Amino acid sequence: MTALGFLYPGHSAEDDYPRIEQLLGSDIRVDLVHTDIGEDAHRVDALREMGSAERLAAGVEELRLAGAEAVVWACTSGSFVYGWEGAHEQVRTLAHRAGMPASSTAFAFVHAVQELGVRRVAVGATYPDDVASLFADFLRAGGAEVVAVRPSGIVTAAEVGTWGETELLALARATDHPDAEAVLLPDTALHTAAHIPALEKELAKPVLTANQVTVWEALRLTDRRVNAPELGSLFTKEPIVQV
Repeated sequence: MTALGFLYPGHSAEDDYPRIEQLLGSDIRVDLVHTDIGEDAHRVDALREMGSAERLAAGVEELRLAGAEAVVWACTSGSFVYGWEGAHEQVRTLAHRAGMPASSTAFAFVHAVQELGVRRVAVGATYPDDVASLFADFLRAGGAEVVAVRPSGIVTAAEVGTWGETELLALARATDHPDAEAVLLPDTALHTAAHIPALEKELAKPVLTANQVTVWEALRLTDRRVNAPELGSLFTKEPIVQV
């Protein structure tokens, strides 16, 4: 049994995690601890506070007692708003306090893009324009070429959590770009786990979503690979060998 630990801010799309655990269909356990979201706002100052070391540290002991072998901060915006170096410092601090390998959803997207062997991506963000632009900058720092960014201007995670398949598919269609080799939907407040095959069929290319890549990142940290077609191309592709 491999136990994966996640720190998830608030309550928006946390039900994606037991769904993903079921779809993995293997000896994988998903342990999720909720962190204090503070002010629910897609605003840089609020996001930086949400991802502060103190807020993350509060949930670490519960994961450690549950036997988690790795921990991922299951929040994209609460990581990339610190910038490339600041986000690295965030996960280093988390790893030190947790006593186990650590990462965040922001880095999960970077690593997943590398895993797929693509470079050009389009971003469909629920965030306002300024926050969406910061994510694009983060991806560029990780080596990706961002060919399109589609912000949605939603201020709260609570509102994002109400979106269903109709809104999700509309965002994906509006985001897609002829030059994009993959489409990224970066918000862990967005329910996506049940819709990834439909998204990839609609766009005819890989689609990476926040909760999907978060779990994949935890598996990567524990050196586990699971073939799970219902979780999209990321979970079926052979690993890229770096030379």
